[in-house]
Amino acid sequence: MASQVSQILASPISCNMENRPETDLHPGILADVILNCPDKDIDITTQLRYEELKEVRRMLVMPMDTSIQKLPLIDAVQRLGVNYHFEKEIEDASEAIYHDNNEADNDLHTTLRFRLLREHGFDVPCAKAFYKFKDEEGNFKSSLTNDVQGLLELYEASYMRMHGEDILDEATSFTTTHITLAAVTLDNPLSERLLMP
Repeated sequence: MASQVSQILASPISCNMENRPETDLHPGILADVILNCPDKDIDITTQLRYEELKEVRRMLVMPMDTSIQKLPLIDAVQRLGVNYHFEKEIEDASEAIYHDNNEADNDLHTTLRFRLLREHGFDVPCAKAFYKFKDEEGNFKSSLTNDVQGLLELYEASYMRMHGEDILDEATSFTTTHITLAAVTLDNPLSERLLMP
């Protein structure tokens, strides 16, 4: 069997180009429609979607009091899966957020800022951001358990850890425990998000 394979591989392959028929390729059925479609013929749904995307782009480039205010918008655009439309705008906003020296004003913004910047490749130290969540004894503050949205953000941010960032390992354990407890006791749409894999 091996000798047959080697004989086949060793035999020259002849391609006689003269015997091949010449074909005349025709463009696809929709080629004329796509190439000759003026903007005025775009259906109303496509036009509305285009206008919505322009509005999101405007919101991303619009100056705000602080760059932190763009965090929820960037997060929403990424979660919706349309961030590829706004790569440049998101990169510019991320750069501004990274260089903005203002501290995030609440726990949600702290964790969201950390996660989004790490996702975009910025070197954000976790110590400064997350030690404010601990009490004098070195445990996570019990007040964090009252803010389920904040727990979710801390949980997601904890997965952006690098080797040696023990506080984020602790955050994963802490948030997993309390999110599981909250999912059982909550009776609202947020509990469905908690139970999603």
